[in-house]
Amino acid sequence: MLRRQSGIILAVHQAFDLVIVAGCFIAAYGTRLGFSEDLGVLGMDTSYRMLLLLAVISFHISLRLFGAYEPYRRHSLRKVLYRVFKATLTGTAGIVFLAYIMHMEAVSRLLVGLFFSYSFVALAFFKTVVYKILARSRARDYNTRSILVIGSRQRALDFIKAIRRRRGSGYRIRGCLETEDQAELVGDRVYESVKIIGTMERFRDLLEHETIDEVVFGIPLKKIHNVHEYIYFAEEMGKNVRVLPDFQINSIKYYPQTAKVNIEDFLGVTTLALSSAPKSTNELLIKAFIDYLGALVGVILLSPVFCGIALVIKCSSRGPVFFSQERSGLNGRRFQLHKFRTMVVNAEALKEKLLEENEVDGPVFKIKKDPRITMIGAFLRKTSLDELPQLFNVLKGEMSLVGPRPPIPSEVESYKLWQRRRLSMKPGMTCIWQVSGRNDISFEQWMNMDLEYIDNWSLRLDLKLLLLTVREVTIGGGR
Repeated sequence: MLRRQSGIILAVHQAFDLVIVAGCFIAAYGTRLGFSEDLGVLGMDTSYRMLLLLAVISFHISLRLFGAYEPYRRHSLRKVLYRVFKATLTGTAGIVFLAYIMHMEAVSRLLVGLFFSYSFVALAFFKTVVYKILARSRARDYNTRSILVIGSRQRALDFIKAIRRRRGSGYRIRGCLETEDQAELVGDRVYESVKIIGTMERFRDLLEHETIDEVVFGIPLKKIHNVHEYIYFAEEMGKNVRVLPDFQINSIKYYPQTAKVNIEDFLGVTTLALSSAPKSTNELLIKAFIDYLGALVGVILLSPVFCGIALVIKCSSRGPVFFSQERSGLNGRRFQLHKFRTMVVNAEALKEKLLEENEVDGPVFKIKKDPRITMIGAFLRKTSLDELPQLFNVLKGEMSLVGPRPPIPSEVESYKLWQRRRLSMKPGMTCIWQVSGRNDISFEQWMNMDLEYIDNWSLRLDLKLLLLTVREVTIGGGR
């Protein structure tokens, strides 16, 4: 099961870097003074306190400018450290420049030199440790991403070798697909354990029924009949698409409908990347940090509420306190979603008899006066308190505080192609649908709302939806 514990480390990366920079400046100041009694921020001259503030600002800008916070899985440690060196050099130069234009006198050149040395060593050491920890966790199959490669010849082979050389990157090759005229190659080994698992006939089936995060075209696009349809299919499902250096998008008369196109370095290989999911790395890291912190604080503060609800459920009806159900998460990953039980213990068996009374279109089942719901269950649903145990799903990295609601796998099987793209972002406890009259919205409107969230995602939107959810809970808008 996918775990994104590394999101916590990456989310606080910037804060740790700024603490390191400040500590190195103080250490350089103390070294210059010979570690006298006035070592520390309080003992600094006013001009050096200002210089410390400028150092933090300058380094923050330069580290972001040189991509020090890009996902480590895509780059070698040498490249990460080279970026740290450039950022440190630029940040130090920025301090000197700012000190000059602010007419700060008597700034010690020795201090500046010591600060540059200390900062580079400390930042390089810290990022090396983080890099190694993340690489080791990915090598143990935590936080991995599954890739389907189209093609098996030299271009695809070079790409596969690049990934296999960097096992710590967390990328795993599901297999290769070949064109129909190469069907006799199916079953052949391409490299190590990577095999040709079929022809392009299996493309749609694999994306629909297996966990595939990215599709990489390692074959000249003109050799694939109706290749634009395959790219469109992957795009509609929200899968990342990469094209190895055969930039023939124009020649196949394909224009992305929703995906954003970028040229990216991928483990040393230049690729053309199409992505329908949000790509703002820094904001996504902040979102992950907010998810973990918010869920942790929520579990601690609401623990008395958890105990009270559990006691009432146990005393009011026969059966367990919690209800767990398999759901589909990011790109179809299966996980167990947790809720407070609001129905009788044999609710699933009774559902078969109630199917004709379903009041919602699409594959979802809902009726206003569901006889399976217990008395306390009705209250929990109305106030949405039955959803609280999903805070543990957030802590496990399976869900987010805000995101499209996780569907039941059987519902996903009935989705139209364009509706599957809602799985391209981690599911959440609340989203636009929850705060927009969810009980009176058609299934298609619901799907459109989720895609609207994905296409317009921002931290501001998440905050707005969280506030609207609080209002919805207060007025009892659930069912």
